[in-house]
Amino acid sequence: MTPLSSPPHHWVIGDIHGCAEALTTLVAKLPASDRLIFCGDLINRGPHIETAMDLAWELVERGRAVWLRGNHEAALLTDLRRGDWRTLVGCDTYRQLGDQGCRAWQERLEGLPLAYWGDGWVATHAGFDPLTWRPHLSIRLAFWQAYDGRFGTVVVGHTPGPGVRRIGYGESIVLIDTGACYGGQLTAYCPETGRTEKADGPRVPSFRPRRLSAIR
Repeated sequence: MTPLSSPPHHWVIGDIHGCAEALTTLVAKLPASDRLIFCGDLINRGPHIETAMDLAWELVERGRAVWLRGNHEAALLTDLRRGDWRTLVGCDTYRQLGDQGCRAWQERLEGLPLAYWGDGWVATHAGFDPLTWRPHLSIRLAFWQAYDGRFGTVVVGHTPGPGVRRIGYGESIVLIDTGACYGGQLTAYCPETGRTEKADGPRVPSFRPRRLSAIR
């Protein structure tokens, strides 16, 4: 009798921030039958933003990946709608893609979901607003302190650190942004197994992150 195949797993991938080479290397390490969840902030900061966007979107169109909205995607959309040129010219994505390139992506970015719900876990960019329990794209400490386990394990990016960290209620919040664009690594986390896979980010970091002790 042929054994039943196990269902595919999911891999939640932390903030890519234009690190296209790290993304290519990381995806090659993951089983082709598993689903990928890009945890937002795929744009800005890194050296190859448009290439990273193209790679991610190709996977989305093939049905292999889901790209969640992060605070950087949300900020770009806000500035494009407002036509806020003073802010846009300081945006790495805008400088690399130009106005026409950014507007070509606008409709796609508008459609990005805020969360992906799995069996006993959820992935979102930063966390949930404890007043409404809806996804919030820039929250940190308020969510970490208030979360009561109602959604099971919550896998988030947004806050860079030296490795995958478990915090909060029953250590049920998993922080997976390992600072690829800062010279760290790009990490994929499997919520079904707890396994991780990693790829090195650019050797020369694009930015220096704030000390984690200073993040609120």
